[in-house]
Amino acid sequence: MALKRPHFLRSLLTLLGVPLLPRKAGAADAPADLIVTGATIHTVDEASGSVDAFAVRDGKFVFVGDAAGAMRLRGDATQVIDLSGKTVLPGLIDAHLHLTDVGLALHEVELEGASSLDEVIRRTVAFAKTSSDPWILGEGWDQNLWPQPIFPTHQALSAAIPDRPVALDRVDGHALFVNAKAMQMAGITKATADPAGGRIERSADGEPTGVFIDNAMTLVYRVIPPPTHQQLRRAALAAAAECHRWGVTAIGEARTSAADLAVYRELAASGELTLRNYTRLEDDERLLADRLTAGPVSAQYDGRLWIRGVKLFADGALGSRGAALLEPYTDDPGNSGLLRTTQRHIEQTAERALRAGFQMSVHAIGDRANRLVLDAYEEALRRVPVDDHRFRIEHVQVISSQDLPRISELRLVASMQTTHQISDMGWAQDRLGPQRIQGAYAWRSILERGTMIANGTDAPVEPVNSLRTFHAAISRQNERNQPPGGWYPDQRMTREEALRSMTIWAARANFQEEFIGSISTGKYADFVVMDRDWMTAAPEEIMGTAILATYFGGNRVYAA
Repeated sequence: MALKRPHFLRSLLTLLGVPLLPRKAGAADAPADLIVTGATIHTVDEASGSVDAFAVRDGKFVFVGDAAGAMRLRGDATQVIDLSGKTVLPGLIDAHLHLTDVGLALHEVELEGASSLDEVIRRTVAFAKTSSDPWILGEGWDQNLWPQPIFPTHQALSAAIPDRPVALDRVDGHALFVNAKAMQMAGITKATADPAGGRIERSADGEPTGVFIDNAMTLVYRVIPPPTHQQLRRAALAAAAECHRWGVTAIGEARTSAADLAVYRELAASGELTLRNYTRLEDDERLLADRLTAGPVSAQYDGRLWIRGVKLFADGALGSRGAALLEPYTDDPGNSGLLRTTQRHIEQTAERALRAGFQMSVHAIGDRANRLVLDAYEEALRRVPVDDHRFRIEHVQVISSQDLPRISELRLVASMQTTHQISDMGWAQDRLGPQRIQGAYAWRSILERGTMIANGTDAPVEPVNSLRTFHAAISRQNERNQPPGGWYPDQRMTREEALRSMTIWAARANFQEEFIGSISTGKYADFVVMDRDWMTAAPEEIMGTAILATYFGGNRVYAA
């Protein structure tokens, strides 16, 4: 009755002849800032029905429906865009991306696709001639692409660049190739021991060859000057621009340092950061103690920053044979990979996260690492039961059939990157053999057990390119549509699943589903315009998609 009283009083006053002031227009009646019509719109909102238009006001969707309904919100200053049949998707979400690393890589030696060690050295020498930095840094080499797919040794690199230290990350970020000058500056000799969770590649006489695996990389990293605050600012802004180029408007930052977080807060507060960044704190005790005590942060700075995740590493990567396996590598029988931390450390950190209201994420690629994480999560959740924890495993790349059901039983999020499959398929079976490969990159097996997949790129390990992400998910083929029919095609996603994995499922994995992930009234107006419809285009046409425009909070941040 209380809700009807104003209307009753208004009617009574009218009958009594009391003059009334005109009713003031409510917020719902105010003109829109932007109206979009004439589009094929995939809202990823099951409740929306058929939609061909929407309206935006103050950075949020205020109407989603038909053109007539949207145009009722047109005012004198409203911008109206008729897209003439173009396709609109919600702003895409990359659930696992290293933001500053993407930006820093734009100012380092680019080694992706180098077909030989000689090409790696040529590119590095050419870059060194243009750089005045004391260290020559780069990333992207992959020995699996070379005529002899073995780790390099430093002699040729050291001869080409003898007087400046060089440190080159492998494509997966889990191996580092350096020259003699870098080893000298790091104090690394034949007597240097392998650290726990790491391995120094050595020649027959025990001398370091210049390749450092997983935790051994820190022996070199500790003497490389860290990026300055200004360099990190530049990197974050450059990476955001690269994301916009591919329709990406939100990310799950894969590992956030204290220095990164300071930059993100500064850029978000000033409005310069046009990404919605769900940060996950790296395994730094001072940083964790500070942020876990402060408590989680959600949608700060007009939905630009979240601080409520923690990220650990259980093992390395398959390409560098650092992924921890239950049985030895098929192509390296004396090696079962590396564990980079202990189950107890994961358990303790997970318990701290649960008590502080934070989410846990752990990198696990090998089946042994995945089992370790599952055991740790199960014990932590037994001790600190939290219903909506959304704990994540990052990559879930190789998993035993015995452990597969546990992902859904523990109500975990599978954070997987579909482009890893197309990058790895040329050699992954050599690493794992014909039986274990059945549990690798197993998207369909995970989805069928009721676990959602949060898709991403792991950039700069893979390009930010969202076209590759979607195409790989539905075809299990590379950019050249190879192999015919797809690689283990029974593990493909449907188109609807692939789109959800890049929008609403990724949003849910990041505790952002109330704010983004679909074109829905009340959510931030993040959307992407493209020249073809991914829901109907032939798979071989997906990689030809043109991203025409990307909008963040109703403002265009990229135009082709």
